[in-house]
Amino acid sequence: MEKRLGVVAIVVEDLERAEDVNAILHEFSSLVVGRMGIPYRDRGVSVISLIVDGTTDEISAMTGKLGKVKGVSVKSALTKK
Repeated sequence: MEKRLGVVAIVVEDLERAEDVNAILHEFSSLVVGRMGIPYRDRGVSVISLIVDGTTDEISAMTGKLGKVKGVSVKSALTKK
């Protein structure tokens, strides 16, 4: 399967779930090219942006696991090729 480059945006609204998010990101660390995390204290959330490089199946597996975590929202955008 062909690899794609993309971005993944993660909003952690329940900060007690940050450990769960980090465990998933560690599990899929081979896909992550770059990561930026911003704690937005005024709103009580954390925003994480990832640059990823992997197959659509791999990236979907990661975002699917992240999306199942309560209090976490995930969106992704991938290159067409």
